Amino acid sequence: MNLEGKPRHAVVTGASSGIGQVIVRQLLKDGWRVTGLCRTVGADVIAGLTIVPVDLMDFDRLEAIAQEMEPADALIHAAGFMRTAPLGELSMDEGAQMWRVHVDAAALLADRLAPAMPQGGRIVLVGSRTANGAPTRSQYAATKAALVGMARSWAAELAPRGITVNVIAPGATDTPFLRDPGRAKTLPKIPPMGRFISPDEVAALAVFLLSDGARSITGQQIVMCGGASL
Repeated sequence: MNLEGKPRHAVVTGASSGIGQVIVRQLLKDGWRVTGLCRTVGADVIAGLTIVPVDLMDFDRLEAIAQEMEPADALIHAAGFMRTAPLGELSMDEGAQMWRVHVDAAALLADRLAPAMPQGGRIVLVGSRTANGAPTRSQYAATKAALVGMARSWAAELAPRGITVNVIAPGATDTPFLRDPGRAKTLPKIPPMGRFISPDEVAALAVFLLSDGARSITGQQIVMCGGASL
């Protein structure tokens, strides 16, 4: 419950699929109210969940939504996609689109929502282990590396209000995103643990970072890779 005695309110991007969808389910199970921002709207009506259709590259629409939204106790930016190409074949348009969704959309939402967040609010950005760099993924890696710099900057600004900001950086995660035709040229490798990361594991970490037990963790990138970084 928040300070007003109401269920806490989280805003989650990418709420209709993949990691974002699993995070939403876990938050609802834990009693949160969730506003999900995504391009598609399912037919099911779920108690506690409000889906707001929006393309995160449509900043005018996103701005209007952010202005009208009730104050949030937490912001989780899980929306994303990957396009890969080696040097000599880079698409500036695809690079700009990834930057707009991963970085600029996160910045817009945090800029509008953070000032009204209560003491002890939370911001979680879903990054990637690829932020450290990987062949043919330079543009994608650049966007995910940018999230770390933003998170640390915001964490320093918001620490006096007890608001934490962290990045979850999973390795290859078993979601439809893993089979996106846009990354067909760079198939993911099975990590040393012998399996891909489960989206449930990413969601569990996200929910922990929203808990009282994580109130002293801020400005961090937490890598979940199944041993791939070893």
